[in-house]
Amino acid sequence: MRRHGLPSVRTLLDFQGRRLADFAFELALGGMALVTVLLVLLLAVSMLRSGLSALLAFGPPFLWTTEWNPVTHSFGVLPAIYGTLATSFIALLLAVPIGICSAVFLAEIAPRWVAEPISFLIEMLASIPSVILGLWGLFVLVPLVREAESFLGQALGFVPIFSGPAYGVGLLSAGLILAIMILPILTSVIRDILKAVPMAQREAMLALGGTQWETIARAVLPYARSGIVGAIILALGRALGETLAVSMVIGNTFQISISLFSPATTLSSLISTQFREADNQLYLSALIAAGFVLFGITAVVNVLARLILWRIGGPAVTR
Repeated sequence: MRRHGLPSVRTLLDFQGRRLADFAFELALGGMALVTVLLVLLLAVSMLRSGLSALLAFGPPFLWTTEWNPVTHSFGVLPAIYGTLATSFIALLLAVPIGICSAVFLAEIAPRWVAEPISFLIEMLASIPSVILGLWGLFVLVPLVREAESFLGQALGFVPIFSGPAYGVGLLSAGLILAIMILPILTSVIRDILKAVPMAQREAMLALGGTQWETIARAVLPYARSGIVGAIILALGRALGETLAVSMVIGNTFQISISLFSPATTLSSLISTQFREADNQLYLSALIAAGFVLFGITAVVNVLARLILWRIGGPAVTR
């Protein structure tokens, strides 16, 4: 007979078994997380290794040289960097206000029988392949943009960003197509974030005599601001890396112009349109180095996003 109050051998074995199972489960989860980290590192190292010959041949001026000439083996990606950042900025400038207002309407104002169909259509828009949006942009959006550019050029041609001939293809068309592509992401994510705001936030504001608008502006949106910033950064990451739809409407001209009407190029469209033409090792290495630059821009954007979220929401946000 065992003494009262002392655990039996079977109880100890069961406890040890549970400890071992918990340890194995934690080890498996840690291994899966480590696989993701290793994949990112492997991608960065492989791109750096493949593009190293171009980076060594041209050095840091590779980032600010404005000439891309495969004939003379002169490569620089500054116009592509400019096009990538400019189109993404235009897309955010157009999509963020619409996305936030749409999310507020769906989460706070619209009745359920209205919000659900609209939410479904927004999510369906996010699932449309980029090649379909690119074709639509080329045959529908570009002619409309060309007419708009003609009007803006006549009315505001003295402003540098609205100067120049109306091509239709260019920075404005690329920014518009990117705005359409990131709008579903922004709206869906921000809507879910707003729905996650505790009802007590709204009730407290209403109890103090606040109107619906004051409740949204002073209680709901400030509480969800870190999540909203995160959704914007997520959309920015999509805009920076989009390839096919942008390459179909941007014009793929290697130049820097302040005018929104001018054709341009991005890092992703540069790689996609010229990869098949790379007939020598230096040319191919320069394209892979351009991809590594895009990878670096994305990494910097994510680091800055983490810092912004930490400043907005405090250290708890980064946990």
